Amino acid sequence: MTTTASSLRGLCGGAVHLPGDPGYDTARVPWNVAVDLRPAAVAYPADVVEVVEVVRAAAAAGLRVAPQGTGHNAGPLGPLDDVVLLRTSAMTGVAVDPDRRVARAEAGALWVDVVEQAAPHGLAALHGSAPGVGVVGYSLGGGLGWYSRSLGLQTNRITAVELVTATGERVRADAGHEPDLFWALRGGGGNFGVVTALEFELFPIAHAYAGLLVWDWTHAERVLPAWVSWAADAPDEITTALRLVRLPSPGRQLVVVDGATLGDPGVLAPLRALGPSLDTFATVPAAALMRLHMDPEGPTPAVSRSALLGPLPPAALDALLAVAGPGSGSSLMVTAELRQLGGALQRPAPGAGALPFLEGDFALLNGGIPGKPEVVADAERVISAMRPWAVDREYLNLTEVAIDTSRAFEPAAWARLRAIRAAVDPGGLFVANHVI
Repeated sequence: MTTTASSLRGLCGGAVHLPGDPGYDTARVPWNVAVDLRPAAVAYPADVVEVVEVVRAAAAAGLRVAPQGTGHNAGPLGPLDDVVLLRTSAMTGVAVDPDRRVARAEAGALWVDVVEQAAPHGLAALHGSAPGVGVVGYSLGGGLGWYSRSLGLQTNRITAVELVTATGERVRADAGHEPDLFWALRGGGGNFGVVTALEFELFPIAHAYAGLLVWDWTHAERVLPAWVSWAADAPDEITTALRLVRLPSPGRQLVVVDGATLGDPGVLAPLRALGPSLDTFATVPAAALMRLHMDPEGPTPAVSRSALLGPLPPAALDALLAVAGPGSGSSLMVTAELRQLGGALQRPAPGAGALPFLEGDFALLNGGIPGKPEVVADAERVISAMRPWAVDREYLNLTEVAIDTSRAFEPAAWARLRAIRAAVDPGGLFVANHVI
């Protein structure tokens, strides 16, 4: 396969790495360094012109193309023997139009780039919980953040998409141009071309009331049911998450509730009545929410599993604590995380794309550092234990293993996505982590 891919050598100003090249092993590593990608070549285009060149050269060589920014959620990609990994990390331009309240981000831009440019204008984006996540992948797959219960998914706030198609053509898709493609891109992920830039809405949010509440995890049996009950009736203005965390140093085991509200801070009173040992909630600049969740800011090895859950009765909470709480013996660092859904996330967004809403009341995920054989088993054990309360949908941005992608969409939406994919990429040139 190296011989076939050698026809790409010299493109991107020489920033193409083939197996055996000195830079190949570094170039192929995704964000989750535990994922072993071995593509036929790795190309680093500097701009859209070079993207076009790589797409056309790959197609001429009989190779496929996998667009990738940061390399988050690379696990489901599978074998890449005949695939050019097209890394867009050099394309980092961001522009903010404060009058229109719109941002434009190139394919390699990170959320921290957008947040820091929007903040001086008193504007905020529907970013996620980590500064190093790429704007494009997060947005095309859905996009859950601290404003989601009041403002919905980021994908439905996209106003235009610029991409390179399977024929090497540059296309701009929006509500008035290529409307079918525009619909598919918003929720359908990277199946339809190499997205080189997005435009999306910003919101007049300069401050939020945000922070975290912390208990020793021996209090999990009273904090977890209290939070679940509170979350069921919480107003749309607040979005929170609850985590059961085992810190390797200094060996603390904690229950953490973090989140943000755009409404009345008094909504937290029932949680504060539980007597947290630490309470950092305060009015903070909106940009501070980028690091609220304290996610890792650099590439790291990880194992994770996820599910979407409906209402959680006492039996469900007992089951969760049995496999993820004190006494469970779990090897995971985050034995369980529940992200609060509902609100605007459960209402179809006006003019939405392929993912108009998310089913479920909570998103469950867990994770740990690979290396011990029990880590994968423990991660899957949590999901298995909660299966009786899972909804019949998946959220692809949190799904880091290969699944039947149709499970993320309504049947009619899935049929339409497949038809659009067949029309714009009939030869299957593009490789996405979750394939349509």
